[in-house]
Amino acid sequence: MMKRIVLAAIVATFAAGSALADDTCESKAVGKDGKALAGAAKTSFMKKCKEDACTPKAVGSDGKPLAGAAKNSFMKKCEMGA
Repeated sequence: MMKRIVLAAIVATFAAGSALADDTCESKAVGKDGKALAGAAKTSFMKKCKEDACTPKAVGSDGKPLAGAAKNSFMKKCEMGA
């Protein structure tokens, strides 16, 4: 009985993780017609999506928003990994 409960918890964890992983900029790059974006439209969408995802995270250790070179550096690193 205990093995079944543990197995169910592990399966649920992986299912939740993969569901959350699908919400990326790449998966959101879809036009109004439901088709995947391509070319300049996709490039523009991806840039804006990554910027929008990283901007709220650009906060210093003191809780204040980053500015200047620190923000630029953070945004560059964040957008490369996001």
